[in-house]
Formats: sequence, C-alpha cells, structure tokens
Amino acid sequence: MMKINESTEKYFILVGFSEYPRAEFILSLFVSGFYTMTLTGNAAIILVSILDSRLHTPMYFFLRNLSFLDMFFTTSVVPQMLVNTWGNNDCISYLGCMVQFTVALALGSTECVLLAVMAIDRYAAVCWPLRYSTIMHQQICHLLAAISWIWGFGNSLFQSSLAIVLPRCGNRRVDHFFCEILIIVKLSCVDTSPTESKMLVPRLIIVIIPVSVILISYSCIARAVLRMKSAEGRRKAFGTCASHLMVVSLYYGTIMFMYLQPKNNYSQHQGKTLALVYMIVAPTMNPLIYTLRNKDVKRAVRKIVWKESETS
Repeated sequence: MMKINESTEKYFILVGFSEYPRAEFILSLFVSGFYTMTLTGNAAIILVSILDSRLHTPMYFFLRNLSFLDMFFTTSVVPQMLVNTWGNNDCISYLGCMVQFTVALALGSTECVLLAVMAIDRYAAVCWPLRYSTIMHQQICHLLAAISWIWGFGNSLFQSSLAIVLPRCGNRRVDHFFCEILIIVKLSCVDTSPTESKMLVPRLIIVIIPVSVILISYSCIARAVLRMKSAEGRRKAFGTCASHLMVVSLYYGTIMFMYLQPKNNYSQHQGKTLALVYMIVAPTMNPLIYTLRNKDVKRAVRKIVWKESETS
C-alpha cells in the first residue's frame, strides 16, 4: 500500500476497542454513564463550595480546581470516543488529534502538580493548625494554583511541540481510543529515540517531584498525628487527609502501574484499560470520595437543597 505524503495527511484512525464491536458498544454505554456522573458530581462540588461561605477555605479552593480539571480532562477525550463508537467512522482530524493530546496531557500534568499542592495544604492544616490561615492565605493559594496550571501546560507544550514536528509519512492508525502522545510519536517514520529521550525528562519531573512532595508532606503529617494525645484529634486529622489520600492513590497508582511496569509485561489492551481508569473512572470517583467522607460538603448540600425546597 502506498503511503500518503505528509502534506496530505488530514486525519487519524482511532482503533479504540473496535476489534470487539459488541463489547465496544457496551463499554461506550458505561463510559457515557461515567461521563455524565463526572460532569454532574464535579459541577455540584464547584457550585456547593461557591454558594456555602463556610467552604470558602483553601482546601475547597483547591478542590474546585481539581473538579474543574476533572471535568475538562474527561471532556477532552470522551465525546470524541463516543462519536467514533456510535458514528460511521473512527476518524479524528489531524488538527483535532494534535489539540486532543496537547490538552489531555496539559490537564493530566496539571492534576499531578495540583494533588501535590493539596498535600501541602493538608500538611499546613494538620501540622500548623494555629498558623494555618496565615500560611495558606488567599494570595499563596492563588499562586500555588497558578503554578500547577502553568507547570502542567508548560510540560504539555514542550512535549507536544516535539511530537507535532515529527513526520508520519501517512501512518495514521492510532491503536487507542484517543490520541495518546507517545503513540502519535511512535507513528513517525524516522528514529524517535532522541525525541522520546527528550520527552522522558519532563515526564519524570512531572511525576517524581509531586510524588516526593506528597510523600514528604504525609510523612510529616503521620509524625504529627502520632504525637497527638487526643484520640479525637487524631481522628479529625485523619479525616481531613483520608479523602485526598484516596484520590492520590487512585490517580498515581494507576499511572505508575501503567508506565513503570516492565515493557515485556505490557500490552496495548492493558494500556487502554488503565487509561480508562485514570481518565474516566477516577474523575467520577473523586466527587464521591470527597462528598461521602466529608461532613462539611454533605451539610452544605443539605442546606442548599433545603433552601431550594422552601422557596419552591
């Protein structure tokens, strides 16, 4: 088969799970359900934390950022996936593919950093309770959130710029349900080893530094909790950190299992399944984890619903 000239390359073919058409359709129904819950749950958290003045704290400020990230993270992938599954073809435009992996990588990278920032916030709340409001004042919260977004998008722009310029010589078959940047790189018809080496450094940085911050923060939190004489104090400290730890474990656990296991044990089907977990399932679970374990959020929801029922 004759390869198409790079200048005429207008689209990519997303393979997804098309080799199992019945399973793919059933999976798409589950994905659409999870996507609806992601949008509803995260939008509810944003709305409740804005409307209830008692939730105008650093913890909920960062939680609003996380909910906003999760909504757009899944939106960068799921609609195109559902269109391809329910439509007549599996194509995505060349520009659409470039935008998709750039935005998805940017939002995923931002979440990595934001989870570390949230760990710092929990460290300040548990280890410095009397100085917490002074340490985590509004300006520092906005600065830390801005660092997360700038770092995440900077990481994405650097890696994406390396991937976009690679010639693909008509290779358009993407063995995934979205345009994953490493797969797009491997479609190139030239040696990609130098490019992959350049991309490895920012990928390691965006994971190692946030994970290190999280581990150090929770090591300090653990020592502070063990020194507490009050059982009630230990229970309260654990309660403020448990939700964040669950979210971190789900997100980073999936990513590390996906990218750090030996290549001879890795399969593309496994990669697709794990990608579904951290890109679609995890953003759905985050609102449930924070609301089911958080009395303040549940109290705020009841307060808003009660007011609405009284006015109706």
